[in-house]
Amino acid sequence: MTEESAQTTATPVCYRHPDRSTYVTCVRCDRPICPDCMQPASVGFQCPECVREGRKTTIPARTVFGGSLSGEQGTVTRSLIVINVVAWVLTVAAAVLTSEVSIAQLGRFVIFGGVTGVTEWGAAVPAYGGGFLEVQGGIAAGEFWRLLTADFLHYGLIHLAFNMYALWILGRECERLLGRARFLALYLFAGVGGSVAVYLFSPLNQASAGASASIFGLLGAMFFFLRRLRADPRGLVFLIILNFSLGFVVANISIWGHIGGFVVGAAVGALMAYLPAGPNRARLQWIALGGVAVALVVLIALRTASFGVLF
Repeated sequence: MTEESAQTTATPVCYRHPDRSTYVTCVRCDRPICPDCMQPASVGFQCPECVREGRKTTIPARTVFGGSLSGEQGTVTRSLIVINVVAWVLTVAAAVLTSEVSIAQLGRFVIFGGVTGVTEWGAAVPAYGGGFLEVQGGIAAGEFWRLLTADFLHYGLIHLAFNMYALWILGRECERLLGRARFLALYLFAGVGGSVAVYLFSPLNQASAGASASIFGLLGAMFFFLRRLRADPRGLVFLIILNFSLGFVVANISIWGHIGGFVVGAAVGALMAYLPAGPNRARLQWIALGGVAVALVVLIALRTASFGVLF
C-alpha cells in the first residue's frame, strides 16, 4: 500500500454522507459529521439523531398558565383579525352583487353597515316569528350555526375597527399568557357564550353580531390572569366598567351579548389561571372546558325546548 492510499484510508468520512471527508465528530456519540449534519450545541456540534433523542427527554418551556410559548408570536390573534376582516369584505361584496346596496348607498353602508342577506343568515337571532310552535327561523329553529358565525360578522367599518383594535391589544397579551390552543378556546367559548346569552334573554326577532362578545370575554379572563400574577387590576376594572357603560348609552349594542361573553370568558380565564399546576394541569384544563361546553349545550337545549320545537 502506498503512502498516499494509506492517508486517504485514514481520513474519516461523515456517517450519513460517506462521500464527504470530515474531522468533526458529534460531541454525544463521537461519530464523524459533515457541515450539512452539524447541529450547534452548547459545546461543539451534535448529529441529527442525537438532537432528536435529546428533544425527547427535554421538557418544553411553558407559560405560567401551562400553554406553549408559541403564543408569543400572536399568530392566532392575527389570524382571527384576518378572518373577521375577510368576513366583512365578503358581506359588503355580497350586498353589492345582490343589489341589496346600491353604489350611491355604498359609502354610508361601508362606514355604518346595515342588515344584509349575510347578516340575516349568520347573526344571533333567538327566533324569527315566535309563539308556541310558530318559529320560522333563528336559533330556536335549529340554526345553531348562528351561535358561532355571529362572532365573525360586523355592521360597518366602525363596528369592525373598534373590535379589531381591541382584539389586537387584548388578544396578543392573552395569547402570550395562554399559548395558541388555549387562547383560541377562550376566544371561541366567549363568543358562543355571548350568543347563548342573546338566545336566552334578548327579544325574539332581534339580531346580534360582532366580535365584542369575545372581546368582553378576554376582558373577563384578563382580570383573573392579573389576579393570579398578583398584578394591579384596577386599570382593567375601569376599562371593563367603561365598556359596559357604553352599552347603556350607545344605541344598537347587544348588552346581553357582552354580558354572556364576559361571564363565559371570565369562567374560562379563572379555570386556566387557578387549576393546580403540575403534570395533570393541561388535562384538567381541557376537562374543565368540556364542562363549560356541556353547560352551554344544556342552556341551549332548555331554551329551545321552551319554544316547543323538537329535533
